[in-house]
Amino acid sequence: MNAFFASGRAVDLVLALMLAEALLLAGLHRYAGRAPAPDRWLANLGSGFCLLLGLRAVIAGAAWPWLALALTGSLAAHLIDLRRRWN
Repeated sequence: MNAFFASGRAVDLVLALMLAEALLLAGLHRYAGRAPAPDRWLANLGSGFCLLLGLRAVIAGAAWPWLALALTGSLAAHLIDLRRRWN
């Protein structure tokens, strides 16, 4: 189990589940009208996704610019989400 987390596979699994969640929600909204529109949740999910990409970069030993890029993406998505909720 230690190797599973140390290798970053746990983060990969969570990223895959988040992608599946996004596809499911978008599909439910588009074809059944039973989920919120993507503009209501996509920025929030994107912010978390970028944070996990940053974690994955650190675990993989990637150069610091990759972490900075992931954190910047998370900040941008967070600010978009915050702006949307503020109005």
